[in-house]
Amino acid sequence: MARTETPPDLLALAAATRAQAKGDPFATPVLAMAVALSRQLDTGELDLPMLRAALRQIGDLAFSDRAARLARNVGGTDADAADAALIEVANLVARPDPADSPVPFAAFRQACERPRAAAVFTAHPTFSLPRDTNRALAEAACGTPAPSGLPLRPVPPDLEEEFTQAVTAIANGRDALDRLSAAFLGVARDTWPDRWRSLLPAPVILSSWVGYDTDGRTDINWQDTLRLRLRMKELGLVRLEAQITSLPEEGAGPLRDRVARALDAVRAQIAACPPSGTPEPEAAQRFAHLLVGRREDALTTPEPLLELFGGAIAAAPDDQTRMALLVARAGLVAHGLSLAHTHVRLNASQLHNAARLRAPHLGGAPDDAARRRALFGAINAALDEAKPEPVDTGGLLSESASAMRLMMTVTQITKHIDASQPVRFLVAETESGFTLLAALLLARICGAERHVEISPLFETAEALERRGERVIEEALRSPHWRAYLRGIGRLCLQFGYSDSGRYVGQPAASHLIERLKLRVADLLARHGLGDLEVVLFDTHGEGLGRGGHPDGLTARFDYLDPPAVRAAFAAARIPTRLETSFQGGDGYQLFGTPALAHATIARIAEHAFAPLPGEITDLVYAEAGFAADLFAGMRVAMTSLVEDPGYAGLLGGFGPALLDRTGSRPAARQSDTGGPAVIRHPRELRAIPNNAVLQQLGFLANLVHGLGGGASREPEGFAELLRKSPRFAGAMAFARAGLSLSDPDVLRGYVATLDPGMWLDRAAKARSAANATTLAAVATALEELGVGDPVRRTFRHLLADDTALRGAWPADGEEPRMSDRLFAVHAVRLLLIHRIWMRSVNIPEFSPRHGVTRDGLLRRLLRLDVEEAATLLDEVFPAHEPPSAALDYAEPPSPRHGGYGREHAELMGPLRELFALVREASAVVSLECGAFG
Repeated sequence: MARTETPPDLLALAAATRAQAKGDPFATPVLAMAVALSRQLDTGELDLPMLRAALRQIGDLAFSDRAARLARNVGGTDADAADAALIEVANLVARPDPADSPVPFAAFRQACERPRAAAVFTAHPTFSLPRDTNRALAEAACGTPAPSGLPLRPVPPDLEEEFTQAVTAIANGRDALDRLSAAFLGVARDTWPDRWRSLLPAPVILSSWVGYDTDGRTDINWQDTLRLRLRMKELGLVRLEAQITSLPEEGAGPLRDRVARALDAVRAQIAACPPSGTPEPEAAQRFAHLLVGRREDALTTPEPLLELFGGAIAAAPDDQTRMALLVARAGLVAHGLSLAHTHVRLNASQLHNAARLRAPHLGGAPDDAARRRALFGAINAALDEAKPEPVDTGGLLSESASAMRLMMTVTQITKHIDASQPVRFLVAETESGFTLLAALLLARICGAERHVEISPLFETAEALERRGERVIEEALRSPHWRAYLRGIGRLCLQFGYSDSGRYVGQPAASHLIERLKLRVADLLARHGLGDLEVVLFDTHGEGLGRGGHPDGLTARFDYLDPPAVRAAFAAARIPTRLETSFQGGDGYQLFGTPALAHATIARIAEHAFAPLPGEITDLVYAEAGFAADLFAGMRVAMTSLVEDPGYAGLLGGFGPALLDRTGSRPAARQSDTGGPAVIRHPRELRAIPNNAVLQQLGFLANLVHGLGGGASREPEGFAELLRKSPRFAGAMAFARAGLSLSDPDVLRGYVATLDPGMWLDRAAKARSAANATTLAAVATALEELGVGDPVRRTFRHLLADDTALRGAWPADGEEPRMSDRLFAVHAVRLLLIHRIWMRSVNIPEFSPRHGVTRDGLLRRLLRLDVEEAATLLDEVFPAHEPPSAALDYAEPPSPRHGGYGREHAELMGPLRELFALVREASAVVSLECGAFG
């Protein structure tokens, strides 16, 4: 049949296929579409370049829609509107009731000089698009047309790439914070013209742990952290230099000279810092001498600069110059000498090991109930005796305990780089108060106790439901911990959604986190620490990616910081700071241009200064029993699902291979023999790729599974809560988004692909004997793999709950349904997977070489480990004769038969081409879902 060069209309085909299957309980429309396209490939009506072009058309539409959604999520990107919002915030602080007199200046100062919110740029990021494409997406959200042909497949980042992208976002954020400071200063000038110059607004701050997060990473050594922290200092000083460069020489000259001297010293220190890897002692020594020797030139606090600011402000010729100086000074005070505050992070087990090395009598595990009392007695005794010890670069070289090395690195930062701001010391997987006391012991030994904010991370279901409160209370029983908290003036807590969301379900995790936050206020009051500030840091690893809530930033902050939590802390007169993470490509997009950052800061400021809630009347609290039962049912269902071998088979069948590497850690553990390990439990897959695999399979179980049972038992109550409870609706927005990105028919297609029976059915209906043989061979290979039966059983559980939830979802709004566009991409990718497997079963027989067998390669290909399998096939079937074949060996040559060119043309080449298209389709799915992870 004749072939045209026009790409197929995948959207029309998807719509027609779904319409035809409607009402047919035995139809599998996604497979029907895949088979129809496969037959077009067989007849020559269609080829892979045309299919690639059709995918690209969908990708372009998804790109445009995502850019528009990004603009909507921040509330629009108009600069005048963002400035007006910032001024409105400042005006409301100065005059809560426009009809009344302004508040006292002291109250205004207190309100705007205490950080109430922070944006934290976090590591372990995913960059679901290449850097240039990501930048084009942010610019498109601001109205700049995107160039055509932008690549969509992500490129794995290294540490330098992570740092570069984070710094770009942070710099845009600092520009926006300057506008926020100017808004507060402008309102103060108009209201208190004789006192406004003393104001130092800092209601929102920025932090970063990019380059300082060593949890699960081996590519960040102590010198990498110090080098990147010095670069953040350099960037902060460069920013300050740019702010004062255009100001008149009179008054600002001494300030410019001092900044230039500091920059010269910092750049020399950066140049001397040893490169990544194991540092040479001599290089570390040279670095240490510059770090210490030029410390005074480089500055370790902003105080010398602040003294010079006074003269420059006094000499300013006009209000515009004065305002520029005051804004620059406010940013310097708020962030110290750096572009952003500093967070470091490591794992609780690393702290335990380091503490035992320093205090050998701390033997035993913190979760050993029989030794709990003795262990806490021992750690408190160790704190009684602990004294600060010297810390130097030589100690960093020789220290083997990673937690001790990190604490020593923090000490070096505060001694030699910037002592003006505390360093947040985040501890992942905190399951005991002992962990916090162990961190305090290391901080005391290093002399860093007054410079670190030790913060536990609670993200497992166990920690959120039971252990979190106990962890805090165990630590509060220690006089050392209470004295430490009083010394730094705040309790810092971190809450994670990554693991909790995938193990108990996203809406249920939100419920557990809210409950834990409410208990914290009671705990502090009980221990007489109600005068502390509480930092509530949500890392926000949502199932829809690091970009946050599906309804935008305003909804995101209400979701993270619900009115009941704000009311509880307000009633206890405990000040709070809401911190939230912006991670990787999805999170950094919200600061991807100056306009986006400006709007994002406006939304943060609006929430930070929102009026305190009065009486909590949200129906979800009045009807707490139903909501609690619903979330409890989700937890039970997700717990059961996670332990189901079929769920692991579904996640690991070929899911991880659908994804390009986009982050700093591999998606899954590697097997001892190389290649991807068989996923036997979801814990073997990291949280971000776990969520991404569900997106790629067209069924976001972590957002929806387990809600159907409870909702269908009381559909009227469920519908009433959705209509009348903002808190419940905010949590269910994730379920709504999950339903709109999920389709059981699509998941059925992936499940059927793993089922040998489907392939035998196709073989029976094949149009040629050769195709029938190939299809039957795939069935045989899958039978040996043995994942079909458990995966089908899991699918039935997922389908039952999905059917119940969709049946209970109110019909008065738009039905959450997967778009034809997304459906079409899944169908195309199923076609491509099928073609890969049909090629794979035709691998010629060969003798085992270097541990590689035909059966082993086939198993790899069934798990879509195509890149490695094709490389191994290259070795087994070389394309060309070796160069030695052309040499003269002093006698007539034996016949040379050349390489395996046919195998490359018919097997390895097509496998690579098909798999590249599989990954292209995955990139489009990520775009359509609006996230990766």
